[in-house]
Amino acid sequence: MELTFKLTNESKVNLWGVKLYRIEAIVDIPGKAKKGEKGGWVESEEVNGDARVSGDAWVYGDAQVYGNAWVYGDAQVYGDAQVYGDAEVYGDAWVYGNAWVYGDARVYGDAWVYGDAQVYGDAQVYGKLSLTSGWFFGMCYNKEETKYVQVDGDSELICKGDIKYEIR
Repeated sequence: MELTFKLTNESKVNLWGVKLYRIEAIVDIPGKAKKGEKGGWVESEEVNGDARVSGDAWVYGDAQVYGNAWVYGDAQVYGDAQVYGDAEVYGDAWVYGNAWVYGDARVYGDAWVYGDAQVYGDAQVYGKLSLTSGWFFGMCYNKEETKYVQVDGDSELICKGDIKYEIR
């Protein structure tokens, strides 16, 4: 797969001692970046296809971002995590461990998706939700009122306040 960006000489070291490099688009990526535009921060060339890392987002470790995926804002993707398809991770969201976010899924706000969790389809995970394992393709958000989460198509969970959700 041909790269759509290059690593620049601009670098920084994150809190865990990992050296990250600012990226720069080397081709136009429709709706995401113009050639020459600076992007987010990566440890190495783990972003492929029309995928984009922008803003102050970080991608490091053995994490991969590919397809038409987009990681932006202050989001972090690391460990062995994968973000692909048309998925988006943004805001202050973290995706790490062996977690996968794919399809048209969105993870944003203060959400954390980690462990062996998979978020896919049209799922949206946001607010202060932490998904640690299992498969998630429903919706949950952080408001004062009760929330509805759909898991594996037919089971549901009613939740309130800040939640950490683990599927067993």
